[in-house]
Amino acid sequence: MTAKASSLVLECIYQHERNHAQKVFLTQPTGQGQVVDYTWAQTMDQSRRMAAHLRSLGLPHGAKVAILSKNCAHFFMSELAIWMAGFTTVAIFPTESADTVKFVLEHSESSLLFVGKLDEWHKQEPGVPTHLPKIALPLAPPTSHDKWDDIVARTEPLSGEPWREPTDLAMIIYTSGSTGQPKGAMHSFERISAAAHGIVNRTYETMGEGRDDHRILSYLPLAHVFERAFVETMSFIDGRMHVFFAESLDTFLQDLQRARPTIFISVPRLWLKFQLGVFAKMPARKLNLLLRIPILKGLVSRKILLGLGLDKVELAGSGSAPLPAELIRWYRRLGLNMIEGYAMTEDYAYSHTQNAQYNEPGYVGQPYPGVQVRISDEGEILIKSPGQMIGYYKRPDLDAESFTSDGFFKTGDLGSRRPDGQLKITGRLKEQFKTSKGKYVAPAPIENRINANPMIELSMVSGSGFERAYALLVLAEDLRPKLHLEDVRAEIQAELLQLLEDVNAQSADYEQLKMLVVSPQAWSIENGCLTPTMKIKRSRIEFGVQHQIDAWYNSDQAIVWA
Repeated sequence: MTAKASSLVLECIYQHERNHAQKVFLTQPTGQGQVVDYTWAQTMDQSRRMAAHLRSLGLPHGAKVAILSKNCAHFFMSELAIWMAGFTTVAIFPTESADTVKFVLEHSESSLLFVGKLDEWHKQEPGVPTHLPKIALPLAPPTSHDKWDDIVARTEPLSGEPWREPTDLAMIIYTSGSTGQPKGAMHSFERISAAAHGIVNRTYETMGEGRDDHRILSYLPLAHVFERAFVETMSFIDGRMHVFFAESLDTFLQDLQRARPTIFISVPRLWLKFQLGVFAKMPARKLNLLLRIPILKGLVSRKILLGLGLDKVELAGSGSAPLPAELIRWYRRLGLNMIEGYAMTEDYAYSHTQNAQYNEPGYVGQPYPGVQVRISDEGEILIKSPGQMIGYYKRPDLDAESFTSDGFFKTGDLGSRRPDGQLKITGRLKEQFKTSKGKYVAPAPIENRINANPMIELSMVSGSGFERAYALLVLAEDLRPKLHLEDVRAEIQAELLQLLEDVNAQSADYEQLKMLVVSPQAWSIENGCLTPTMKIKRSRIEFGVQHQIDAWYNSDQAIVWA
């Protein structure tokens, strides 16, 4: 069902439209447990009608058209319409502030905005220029804008198979911006197509070619490259995908149970939360004991995966940030075929992944076919990928800084490679900090060791300029409401002391932590401590606690309750 590897994404889409017209492609929840299914024919009919409308607006070829929406079927349709009409997509994270929405729309010079499924449109709308034309998708908040359904009802579909040149710009992906203003990575049709073909091929190599009707749940932000490449573009390239969408955070487990995905991708924070949810029902020690008993292991594992909605998963993936090696081993003990990958916005998520043969926990696997990699003298990972961006939009200064003279992208990540090509990420070049002893500390490996503990939801290692580093912790969601109970707090204190000892035993002397500090609040997208893809915003978190740090060090306590 896949097209030949040289086919551009639109060619594949037209092939699916012809060959799988009545196959359900997208399943959209609409509330109260109801869903709407869209076949390939229905998906393309709506997309073609909107493409015809966009063309009628007289915008220049390659004009930027923005989408501000949570994941939904009409995000896919909007992108298809934009492409067929001859334009370029600019997707904006649905959780961004009005200021960031304004920046992206103005910086990208967007000519129109699709307003979709959103939680806080009333807060974001002030960032949208009043003169900018807007179209409301079917699940958008109530607005006075022209409505998608009205437009497609009155517009004849665009005919034929509109062509886009391989070098045409398909999309600008703005980074979520853990520091500073977002940057717009420009991706052409030939490069996103090459990356998607490679992802499809490696996916089936890793899990086998057993079925012809794979199911996948789309819930990570489509404005981010991970979901865009591994769910949307992969499903555009491959005709075997049935994409389900999540309705909301509150209905996520029901959405997962509905989809019963055969392929499931997530980010480390959610894999950790799934595990903590299991431990909330069955303590880790008891579960580990049961998993050691051969006659019970299969039964217990199946029950856990069924409860998570992952019992049909043939391939589970993690990306966007490092996943603790122990967590990978834990999921594999349950029978989940879990792999980890590594890539960036700038290479359209086409860099490294584990596979059936090379999947050592703690490593992110081998390069995808066609990817070149080397380690600089400073230890930085340098990548040249078939999915590599054209450059940063309107930022030639950044292009000059970001590439070597022979075209390798400077990832900013530190790493090492084994003789078999497997890559290990050891930290971020810019995240390294120097203690007062003059030694550099890389936070990521230490944070991975901390995050492997089921009591911990998130952690951040810091301490620039001090004699020893410290770690700021967010406790697991089920523990936080119990901290007022003296016996619970005392037990957690003892466990944290043991954790500190264990982490320090695995660290070089200059990396050993002076203390663990328990944060009084969780870190979230809403309070500005996490990016839309749930990576921690170090500078934001460090700024928030800067006035307390001296007191923590002066207290000489190994466990500090902030």
